[in-house]
Amino acid sequence: MKKRNLLVFLSIVMMFILGACGNEKKSEAVVFGDAGWDSMKFHNAVAMYIADVAYDIESEETSGSTAVTYGALKTGDIQVYMETWTDNIVTYTEDVEAGTVTELGVNYDDNIQGIYVPRYVIEGDAERGIEPVAPDLKSVEDLKNYSDIFVDPEDTSKGRIYGAISGWAIDEVMRKKVEFYGLDEFYNYMDPGSDAALSAAIAGAYEKGEPIVAYYWEPTWLTGKYDLVLLEDAVYDPDLFLEGQTACPSVRLTVSVNPDFQEEYPEFCDFLSKYSTSSDMTSKALAYIDDNDAEYVEAAEWFLVEHDNLIDQWLPEDKAELVRESLTK
Repeated sequence: MKKRNLLVFLSIVMMFILGACGNEKKSEAVVFGDAGWDSMKFHNAVAMYIADVAYDIESEETSGSTAVTYGALKTGDIQVYMETWTDNIVTYTEDVEAGTVTELGVNYDDNIQGIYVPRYVIEGDAERGIEPVAPDLKSVEDLKNYSDIFVDPEDTSKGRIYGAISGWAIDEVMRKKVEFYGLDEFYNYMDPGSDAALSAAIAGAYEKGEPIVAYYWEPTWLTGKYDLVLLEDAVYDPDLFLEGQTACPSVRLTVSVNPDFQEEYPEFCDFLSKYSTSSDMTSKALAYIDDNDAEYVEAAEWFLVEHDNLIDQWLPEDKAELVRESLTK
């Protein structure tokens, strides 16, 4: 009798063990690289959400500089890089060719940067009672005619251009651009000191309906929230760009993985290979985070509802159904 009871007990235990094993996720979480900027954190959140609800894959982020996190991608300590700024990583092309990094696809390649002004400066804003103050302003070179509009409060004899952050490679390009177009005769080029200070200056002026001219880039929450106009520049030329004489190039932002990860997770990597968005979509998602004080995962859920068509573009039918079921809970 005792022997039979023992067998029954062991059978029940085995059933629980086998059932648990059948639903168990992989013991080691998939690691996404976080190099520190908001758009990368957002795309990580979208992919990690889908990893969880559609593929039953646990995931986490590892944060660090581009050099550290990208290096970890090559060694396999990080498996997924959702926003690889290919032009900023000197060895990227060589790494892909050598097989130490696998490029699955392009997240987006329509990102831009340069000198911006609020649209109301050029066109006005009837709803806010703002009259246009520079209706003929179209290009960076045109700024020399409007220094009295963008007055430097600390030196009213000149205008002020809010520049890039000191230490950023683009700062040197922007300083050369100001000199190339002769704007240094009419403007003071101001180093805002930090990304936060620069965005605060632009947002503060925009909320008040005041003129401001500043270096900025896309995608960001700022460009998703406010209607800013990128001033025209000469057509991009790689030989002249670094001298500040042309527009900035768009950069291919790729989805890249460690090669071993692709072998281990082929279905998930198939999804990642189809993951494609845009600079505008990303900016609006970042603006959603700012407007709603939202977490990145909340923005990911909002984004997937807002762009439901992407779910079918990215995922097979059964996986798409799992994502939609999760979003309606």
